[in-house]
Amino acid sequence: MPYDVTFTRLETQALFDLKGPRQALLDWAGETLPAFPDRPNSKTDSRDAELLFIGPDHWILRADLTTEEALETALLPGEAPPEISVVRISDTLAFFRITGPQVVDVMAVACPMDLHESRFGPDAVSFTEAFGLKALVTRCEGGFDLAVEQSFGPMVTDYLNRVIS
Repeated sequence: MPYDVTFTRLETQALFDLKGPRQALLDWAGETLPAFPDRPNSKTDSRDAELLFIGPDHWILRADLTTEEALETALLPGEAPPEISVVRISDTLAFFRITGPQVVDVMAVACPMDLHESRFGPDAVSFTEAFGLKALVTRCEGGFDLAVEQSFGPMVTDYLNRVIS
């Protein structure tokens, strides 16, 4: 049974892995970052960037690839103080945007996590599993963004095609 959804493999995203105490990151790069999310497994966005709170003292900054060099210049990964880590990881994840009226049904096939709106709201983000792979899942308008290790991108494309057809 075909599902009423569409998916697109998104262009490469500008991604920076940020680790360390929140205050130390604020002191180092606060003007460059969106506001820090208040609770784990949530995200905030502003100025065309998202800050994903994915674990204790661990965030991912996500933005359009066109901003990558400016972010690199502002974040100065190679000069970060020892209490924090700032690493560009843009080439590590392949992102897919899955949208449509039956997106929850497709995600139920792909992912064991409860993605109902009451449990996984509009600002939710989490690492989980999708098609047996480590995956980052977040909500987007009309559906979900799903990211997996870059090398698995073609395989996930194939799996999504099989699920929706």
